Amino acid sequence: MAWFKRQEKGITTATEDKMDVPKGLWYKSPTGKIIDADELARNLFVSPEDDFHVRIGSATYFEILFDNNEFVELDKNMTSKDPLHFVDTKKYAERLKEVMDKTHLKDAVRTGVGKSKGRELVICCMDFAFIGGSMGAVVGEKIARGIDHAIKNKLPFVMISKSGGARMMEAAYSLMQLAKTSVKLAQLAEAKLPYISLCTDPTTGGTTASYAMLGDINISEPGALIGFAGPRVVRDTTGKDLPEGFQTAEFLLEHGFLDFITPRKELKDKINLYIDLIQNNDIR
Repeated sequence: MAWFKRQEKGITTATEDKMDVPKGLWYKSPTGKIIDADELARNLFVSPEDDFHVRIGSATYFEILFDNNEFVELDKNMTSKDPLHFVDTKKYAERLKEVMDKTHLKDAVRTGVGKSKGRELVICCMDFAFIGGSMGAVVGEKIARGIDHAIKNKLPFVMISKSGGARMMEAAYSLMQLAKTSVKLAQLAEAKLPYISLCTDPTTGGTTASYAMLGDINISEPGALIGFAGPRVVRDTTGKDLPEGFQTAEFLLEHGFLDFITPRKELKDKINLYIDLIQNNDIR
């Protein structure tokens, strides 16, 4: 029976070490459906059996949205610092180095500029693999610079959120990014340029409290977890049982927090449709 018992106590797995799509021949969705991993990739990491949308990163989103996967990445070498000399189970500086080596990412967001259905746009996309997609100073700065680029070149702006919220290791520096990105989005609105916000699984914490919910049109993938505090915190605070499906994209759509739920296969067409409608362009 020792095979089925954990002998060592206190084992924890870092968020960045948890895999959404395990290596191997098969993938099992949360509903128990089994699918060939290669078939899953061909289907844009959506299970054809139950329509479950597996988490993907910026590389796959860029491939889906940019024509021929051709784009220029802005501020690609910007990296986080450790001004607070933060230490939890390890030093923040060590954690940053480890996660950069593991993911080959510089931080939790990437910015690409390229054509989608023949017209140029700016896309900022978060990566959950980098410290849970947490929002630190670099995330805020790269989003701000992406918006500046959109304003300067009169381009639509798309934000793809996938985050556990503010980055604990940067404390107030992280929280400042809520105001910073919100101000930049106000400037984008003043320039009369479209902003499409795509919330993916999960979009939580300070991300939800700032740029993720400020789009001209707010959309989501099916089944995405979207909220500020977690269900347990909300339940303990309110002292009430939560409704079925609480904090799912479908629940938020029903209650007016989202405009549309868009399956991954339709993202490119729908995002460009919304941009054309906002700018009163001919529909592509």
